Amino acid sequence: MPPATVKQAPQSSASPVAAPPAGGALPATAQIEALFALPFADLLYRAQGVHRASFDPNAVQLSTLLSVKTGGCPEDCGYCPQSAHHATGVAEAPVMALAAVVDAARAARVAGATRFCMGAAWRGPKRKELEPVLEMVRAVKALGLETCATLGLLRDGQAEQLREAGLDYYNHNLDTAPDFYGEIVSTRTFGDRLATIDRVRRAGIRVCCGGIVGMGESRAQRAALIAALASLEPPPESVPINMLVRVEGTPLADSAALDWSEFVRTIAVARIAMPASYVRLSAGRQEMSEPVQALCFLAGANSIFYGERLLTTGNPETEADRALLDKLGMHALAEARPGTSPNA
Repeated sequence: MPPATVKQAPQSSASPVAAPPAGGALPATAQIEALFALPFADLLYRAQGVHRASFDPNAVQLSTLLSVKTGGCPEDCGYCPQSAHHATGVAEAPVMALAAVVDAARAARVAGATRFCMGAAWRGPKRKELEPVLEMVRAVKALGLETCATLGLLRDGQAEQLREAGLDYYNHNLDTAPDFYGEIVSTRTFGDRLATIDRVRRAGIRVCCGGIVGMGESRAQRAALIAALASLEPPPESVPINMLVRVEGTPLADSAALDWSEFVRTIAVARIAMPASYVRLSAGRQEMSEPVQALCFLAGANSIFYGERLLTTGNPETEADRALLDKLGMHALAEARPGTSPNA
């Protein structure tokens, strides 16, 4: 089975400011870099226009993420506290019991989440490891939630099994730019990531695929990551943008923090490059002030991970998120107010 490919769109002579907010050729890397270079207000103005063309600008999709198998991963991702290569204090744990996962999913639904994501610290699931996850997908789907899983690299046939169990989304991030990938991970390749995304697409499952910024990459490499995501055919339905959470014991623990304005720019550029995708504020949000998060929503973010924990790292409390959305006059997607018509 041939792996997914990233196409390079033709260069455009049009000004990034004057270009239409949606439609036309997908941006090439040079065009993405030009967007990053726009004055901050111009960039956010354009991103907001693109956002409003496809979505209710005041609606936010809420997802909850649960680690159903924690620690002991054989991959050496420099950002990950679950890697067996790093001394982070995260102990390996067995796969969670089905009843415990269902309880967590039910609590997430009551709190307002519409999608429940299940993550497992594997390079990729073996046949016997996939079976309990299939049971989890069936049970969570039966609660009326959208289902998502992130299990690592998939073998032939596994995506089809997940689809038959009722999986709606598969998360598999590109992490970073192709030319920076080897600086972050050595146990797999960028092409390995594309091959799994291709398997997911062929199985008819929607794709959740994004990356991590603040790992020491350049702005040009952030632009290359966004270009790679936008050039997937079709682009991912969900695009999580993660700010690196610096965890003691990982190789990236001492990385310099990315300036808040550059993160907001990344959100805005992702929105312009992928007009119809949900752009999600993911890891690192606990360290962001309310004004920075508000700017991210203005830049086109319309999804968040909701709940106090993301796999093994912290996340804002649900009450804090509710209070912030109330301050901004925003609402959860499943709670659309009369007169609004959210577009998916």
